[in-house]
Amino acid sequence: MPEALVRGVHINYEVIGNSGPFIALTPGSRRSYAELVNLSKSIAAKGYRVLLHDRRNCGASDVAFDGSGSEHDVWADDLYELGKQLGALPMYVGGSSAGARLGILYAMRHPDGLRGLLLWRVTGGQEAVDKLSESYYGQYIKLVRAGGMQAVADSEHFAECIKARPANKERLLATNPEAFIKVMEVWRDKFLLSATLPIVGASEADLDAIKAPACLIAGNDVIHTPATARKAARLIPNSELHEDVVAVLPDDKLLKDWDRKEWRDAEPRMAAIFGDFLARAEKH
Repeated sequence: MPEALVRGVHINYEVIGNSGPFIALTPGSRRSYAELVNLSKSIAAKGYRVLLHDRRNCGASDVAFDGSGSEHDVWADDLYELGKQLGALPMYVGGSSAGARLGILYAMRHPDGLRGLLLWRVTGGQEAVDKLSESYYGQYIKLVRAGGMQAVADSEHFAECIKARPANKERLLATNPEAFIKVMEVWRDKFLLSATLPIVGASEADLDAIKAPACLIAGNDVIHTPATARKAARLIPNSELHEDVVAVLPDDKLLKDWDRKEWRDAEPRMAAIFGDFLARAEKH
């Protein structure tokens, strides 16, 4: 796959489709973009080019730790620069869970590079913030304190990053442990501040200021609650919400974790919803 040097970091990417407006989609957590290939092919077939990329510290891209902002700020700035290099701007941006957060941060930081948002499984609430701050940041602070950067390199996630890009082992082991802890603490602290916000990473004012059109698909688990999607859709002025793409569950009976098969099975419906939204957005 091609790669680009983006702000000093090698970013692995792929473009699906040969013509039409660009759409950048990103998966959740720190997973590689591979899980979005099939959905992207369905969307690209409607006349678009879908840009998929492994964010820094994900998949086959470089590991690199930048504490100048939140992790999602860094990812959003990387994506804007990658889009600029590829001549893709302005583009639609979106994704699932952490990818949706990236999309919203991109909208806040780079409105000039945005045509619209495609968001699903939007994250919010105290339970989500507590669980994810430990999963993304807290566990690595504990690992490096107990076993240095070797322990981080041996962890499940970063072992996969090394497998996908062997040079990441040397990069990780050369990272100063105290500097690594400092970045993780910055990222964790910024994430924890989101507990009282309507969605992780954005205030009411931030969402209200988004001018681009947005299409949201609600989740049905305790990390990606329907209530969070409703809040986001209510606050983003030019938005539409679809709440029936996956099983509709009462707010007190939500899944403890998202059902990956349910979402894979929903991809044809998602492609149709996004395709219809994109066609309408392009007419304006």
